Amino acid sequence: MGSGQVTSSEPFDFQGKHITVAGLGVSGVPAAKVLHGLGAIVTVVNDGADERARAQAAELEALGITVRLGDGDTLPEGSELIVTAPGWKPDKPLFAAAERAGVPVWGDVELAWRLRGPDAAPWLAVTGTNGKTTTVQMLASILKAAGLRTAAVGNIGVSLLDAVLGEERYDVLAVELSSYQLHWAPSLRAHSAAVLNLAPDHLDWHGSMEAYAADKGRIYEGNRIACVYNAADKATEDLVREADVEEGCRAVGFTLGTPAPSQLGVVEGILVDRAFVENRQKNAQELAEVADVNPPAPHNIANALAAAALARAYGVPAKAVRDGLRAFTPDAHRIAHVADVDGVAYVDDSKATNTHAAEASLAAYESIVWIAGGLAKGAVFDELVAKSAQRLRGAVLIGADRALIREALARHAPEVPVVDLDRTDTGAMLQAVQEARRLAQPGDTVLLAPACASMDMFTNYNKRGDAFAEAVRELGAGT
Repeated sequence: MGSGQVTSSEPFDFQGKHITVAGLGVSGVPAAKVLHGLGAIVTVVNDGADERARAQAAELEALGITVRLGDGDTLPEGSELIVTAPGWKPDKPLFAAAERAGVPVWGDVELAWRLRGPDAAPWLAVTGTNGKTTTVQMLASILKAAGLRTAAVGNIGVSLLDAVLGEERYDVLAVELSSYQLHWAPSLRAHSAAVLNLAPDHLDWHGSMEAYAADKGRIYEGNRIACVYNAADKATEDLVREADVEEGCRAVGFTLGTPAPSQLGVVEGILVDRAFVENRQKNAQELAEVADVNPPAPHNIANALAAAALARAYGVPAKAVRDGLRAFTPDAHRIAHVADVDGVAYVDDSKATNTHAAEASLAAYESIVWIAGGLAKGAVFDELVAKSAQRLRGAVLIGADRALIREALARHAPEVPVVDLDRTDTGAMLQAVQEARRLAQPGDTVLLAPACASMDMFTNYNKRGDAFAEAVRELGAGT
């Protein structure tokens, strides 16, 4: 790890500054309001001009904020700063124009970081391709169990601007950050941070795996206490090595095996800490039992260890780790057990929208009838199928890009029976569950882990999971 004292960026005086907010939506509207309230002269630019955009524009214009709909590419004259929605791609003409004009670009996370007060709560930050939300929620649960005032904020859906500027005073914040948000947050300096894992995702936005990893790695810049990495994912440890951190900041690994010194891991069903203890060469602190993690699937135990590492970096006692993990309830559609029907377990992991998440989900069960498919987003499935082939009793494929999975199954698991459903109507999921039941035997798990996005058939992964759960309930009612 690099070292060197890293200080926060200079305060920015917004009064009278001409600031362009790029994009309406969940981050742009609050950012525009906050900047306007700070005395800035705000212009909002937005690509679209649909009904929702027009309604948001009317709300802002009523406050005296200028809004330009249907033109997100042109830099407004006199702009001194751009604050962008995280999803706007770096190659947009607006940003090229800003670079030519020497105008800085911040995201909403950078804006929130700059607006923190002098006694602001430190941030414990989490990123990774998969598991971010669960880990941040586990972390918040552990911090609360320690009696700390905290909240799970950021990419999780709770605005960092609200957390930073709201009435409530926090001791510490559990912050989920996406690669998009990190790209636009150059001065962010967390107390401690974790990169859970790295797998190809959002490459159309970042341009390359290297650029994607570099943006994830920004989360470690300037860390004070601990850079938490996944010992099973060398790329995360490499990012720690490359980071420029404060003097004394430590690299702390988490592993599903027995931990080495400066790691957290698992010994005989116990989560243990060999990082934040006296004499870590010889000593380990028991934190919790594997059974305290809900659900105790391998990738979720890894999430729990990462959350525990960040909490311990903040000084949380071991008992609070156990109590916080016991109190944690995962969000819906994340490896959620729906029901047992005729000795077969039905599990909804609709949130497994990419191959990396699906691989972790499939690894949690011994014998699986796999329901998969949807929008592949450019993914390839050979590695996923090859790694999971031994666990598959059968597969039921749905969605627009199911042929890609079918072909990978033919190459790497030719003996696995496959049902290919060529329908996208509302009854498709019920038929998929019925076909899976036909293939399953007592002791098997029927697992919805699509490895694909849902928008070809459903509004979002939540609706897809709801349809699966409803189909399982119908199955159970008919037995």
